[in-house]
Amino acid sequence: MRKSRYLAAALAIFMILAPAVTTAALANSLTATSPTAGSVLNVAPNAISMTTANPLLEQGNLIVVNDPNGVAVDDGSISVTGNNAVVGLKALTVTGVYTVNYTLLAANEAPVAGSYTFQFNAPSVVSAPSTPAVSPSTSKKAVSSQSTNSGADTFVYVLLLLAFLVFVFLIIYAKQTFGGSKKRSRN
Repeated sequence: MRKSRYLAAALAIFMILAPAVTTAALANSLTATSPTAGSVLNVAPNAISMTTANPLLEQGNLIVVNDPNGVAVDDGSISVTGNNAVVGLKALTVTGVYTVNYTLLAANEAPVAGSYTFQFNAPSVVSAPSTPAVSPSTSKKAVSSQSTNSGADTFVYVLLLLAFLVFVFLIIYAKQTFGGSKKRSRN
């Protein structure tokens, strides 16, 4: 009788927490970037483009691009269209690893925040191109190289909570089954 009651309680806890795990798995995430994370460029991009799983809010988004010396090289003009956010870049002249830091906001979702890097090899002679060198585009390759995934983090936290609840359940079950710490009477 007791076992069935504990089993029913465990099942009820699982059913309550299962939607949280499903929601965490469907949370907004970064799906593509241009240039892609870890790429090596010989032609300077004129913008950084990021695409998320869910539509972004028009305001509150932040994308900052720093050169190898830590100097911001983005022009600060972020435009958002649906799931895509684009920030313009100043002319890149320094060879090295550039860091893109971002915080992207979607309605009713946790912010998508993180950073990634790409390398730019500056030409020895800088000349102004007559047409844009690279237009923002999306790539599915960037998904695997992203360091931040809030959905996975939430899933891990939910699993830790479930493990803790199972641990507490087992302690209570063991005390009831094996008698716990009953005090002996002095006779």
